[in-house]
Amino acid sequence: MNRITLTPGQRGGRPCIRGLRISVYDVLSMLSSGMPVAEILEDFPELQMEDISAVLAYAADREHKVYTLAVQ
Repeated sequence: MNRITLTPGQRGGRPCIRGLRISVYDVLSMLSSGMPVAEILEDFPELQMEDISAVLAYAADREHKVYTLAVQ
């Protein structure tokens, strides 16, 4: 997960990719709207396939943490 960075003041403190001004949300939004990965990489040449994978892993990890409930 070292590709996902949190920098105070950058993009409102949202998680970004490798310190770039491209947030995890931006990439997830593009993917969820049906934009192909190849097109994202073409439109944002500073991104790499590993960044897309890191975004998905980061989102999956956050989703897991949000909905994990302790059983009593």
